[in-house]
Amino acid sequence: MTIRFAAIPALCLLLCACAAPGGKTQVFTGEPAGLIGLQDAQIRITFGTPVFVRKDAGTEMWRYDGASCHAFFFFNNTNGALAVHHVETLPHGNGTGADSTCLAALQAHGAKPVS
Repeated sequence: MTIRFAAIPALCLLLCACAAPGGKTQVFTGEPAGLIGLQDAQIRITFGTPVFVRKDAGTEMWRYDGASCHAFFFFNNTNGALAVHHVETLPHGNGTGADSTCLAALQAHGAKPVS
């Protein structure tokens, strides 16, 4: 089997993993208060250095890992500066994409005093 044909089942598995039980796609509402619109420097001050960064054509995703959760910050390039436009955590919050308890734990762990 060539790599091209092996990619098709892998893609199908990935799409199935995104579906909620019952075959419906899970949709979250709301964003965590106070984070949307913050610039990248403000996120670094609050949460520290991300463990992983992915850059794609003017968009960046930063991942932070905690003891019991992970947070993903999605940035758009707005007027030459990166600003948060979406936040998610794993596990997700109750009906939202981001769990406030996870974000608070990551903030307490990574926050550094401003000098």
